[in-house]
Amino acid sequence: MTDRLIHASGALRMADAPMTKERLAARIAADIPAGSYVNLGIGQPTQIADHLDPAAGITLHTENGMLGMGPQATGDDVDLDLTNAGKVPVTELPGASYFHHADSFAMMRGGHLDVCVMGAFQVSFGGDLANWSTGAPDAIPAVGGAMDLAIGAKQVFVMMTLFARNGDPKIVPQCTYPLTGLSCVDRVYTPEAIIDVGDDGAQIVETYGVDPVELLDRLT
Repeated sequence: MTDRLIHASGALRMADAPMTKERLAARIAADIPAGSYVNLGIGQPTQIADHLDPAAGITLHTENGMLGMGPQATGDDVDLDLTNAGKVPVTELPGASYFHHADSFAMMRGGHLDVCVMGAFQVSFGGDLANWSTGAPDAIPAVGGAMDLAIGAKQVFVMMTLFARNGDPKIVPQCTYPLTGLSCVDRVYTPEAIIDVGDDGAQIVETYGVDPVELLDRLT
């Protein structure tokens, strides 16, 4: 089955050390097409806002009701009434607009976002996403707008660590955690590698600090 395929043919080793979170955020920012409407998920993906080229005309959307969000606010720019969905103070860019929460979700569900970047617990080789619960009895469900973004955005990127704390891969043949969406993820960005996923399986594109063939052995 194609969802069990992963290969590294043509993959490039780009560096001798894994990427830092900041470098990874900058790498993702460089892959977002100019003029895109983009949603950045809670947590690590919010750092991407600090690396977007202002000349690229990228408009950030936040599910709590804003278009035209700027980078994270610091110092005197902090306004506690102006936050992203993760309650982090942010700035607004010229032309920013505000709207009802329901209208924001209508944008997500209606296919009006070009790209979303989310975290994940697992991503399957075929692009299935699990990012709202580990299924543990004491886990606190935190789906938010993830399901809406997973099926509504035209491209879905995932920013996460490649391995769990116990060393298990988080890119897997099939997800074992509760699913957020099926066949929805296009590309996974991790400190060690960038991996495309989808109907044809998973393809290691670039690696950082590890040889592509050695990484393939760890993932299979």
